[in-house]
Amino acid sequence: MSAYNVLELTLWEILRVINPLGEDWSTRFHIINELRDVIKSVESLRGATVEPFGSFVSNLFTRWGDLDISIELSNGSYILSAGKKHKQTLLRDVLRTLRRRGGYRNLQYIANAKVPILKFESNYQNISCDISINNLNGQMKSKLLFWINDIDRRFRDMVLLVKEWAKAHDINDPKSGTLNSYSLSLLVIFHFQTCAPAILPPLKEIYPRNLVDDLTGVRADAERDIEETCAVNIRKFKTDRSRTVNRSSLSELFVSFLAKFSDISLRASERGICPYTGQWEDIDCNMRWLPKTYALFVEDPFQQPDNVARTVSSRQISRISEAFHTTHRKLISANQNQSSIIATLVKPQISQFVARTQIRNPSDYSRGNLRTRPPVQRSAYSTSQVQHQSQNMRPDGRPNNMTMHRPVQAFHSQSQQVWRPRSDR
Repeated sequence: MSAYNVLELTLWEILRVINPLGEDWSTRFHIINELRDVIKSVESLRGATVEPFGSFVSNLFTRWGDLDISIELSNGSYILSAGKKHKQTLLRDVLRTLRRRGGYRNLQYIANAKVPILKFESNYQNISCDISINNLNGQMKSKLLFWINDIDRRFRDMVLLVKEWAKAHDINDPKSGTLNSYSLSLLVIFHFQTCAPAILPPLKEIYPRNLVDDLTGVRADAERDIEETCAVNIRKFKTDRSRTVNRSSLSELFVSFLAKFSDISLRASERGICPYTGQWEDIDCNMRWLPKTYALFVEDPFQQPDNVARTVSSRQISRISEAFHTTHRKLISANQNQSSIIATLVKPQISQFVARTQIRNPSDYSRGNLRTRPPVQRSAYSTSQVQHQSQNMRPDGRPNNMTMHRPVQAFHSQSQQVWRPRSDR
């Protein structure tokens, strides 16, 4: 079996292990409902709603992924802008309530972050959670990533694999000066924009303005305008028959991803990564990025000119680059086997589950044949079913007349109904 076939099979076996199951969705719904009860008891948060965002909403989370929560303050139908001090005060109120209630551990209040957050672990299935106040920006970015999933399924698979790989190499921890998960997702987007032929367009072709600037006025109107714009542009890109289709296998995309960023420590001194334009940009020629004070610049395409990699330190950028380079060298080696690949791509606690999985008939998985790849274990809850627990989360209007799925959010409605798979109703 060729080296690429071994890698392809192994990547799919890893995905089988890390993809969330129905119980993983249920666990997060349970925690969100618990937090809703907590917030109802906080006098200073009367009328506030509990709304998930991040990887859970964008459907880019693994079985062990964190849960991001935004507490949205009541302001009628209008988008409310709360000051940082006010957010800090409210999070302290939440902290006191969580301590009094019990059921939560490792509580950590980070007041001076750009977005103040309260971190903790739920005793229910040990899920880590981050709470922020009025983080509508984060919610909309999560929706955009979810909609991008619809363009090409390989995007989600790559993000999950890259996150696990980054954790295995200890480069997915902004507190230690490495990359946060949002940065990793944007690196995958950028790779899909710059591979040949391109899989994703420059994000300005999906939303041509600075998204956060348009989150003003009546919330429902602002969100609908953004959703409709993205829906039209995504449909336009997907139905463009003049576009050359990229048929690279997952293993080919993963290896080329590693190769692309193997010299990132050298490139980062002069160039920034811009998913909005889909290009490397010269920092000295971009007035919005000056003065250069960061070791790595990855511009937030939805909140320009913010640098989502601002936590990366000059000391750690070399180690990040080395992780890309070393992994790439190992994966293209003729001496690789499944065990060595697993040890390179995931942490030991994950590899023990992957190693138990039997590789199926090699003839079932021909290199580059996307239709014969092993079926990845998906959530028992499809995004169309999650719709009953959610607000509008995805542009509608597929060319095949199917309704575009809408991920997680009925928490905005604050309904307490029990949600079950359609087959159980």
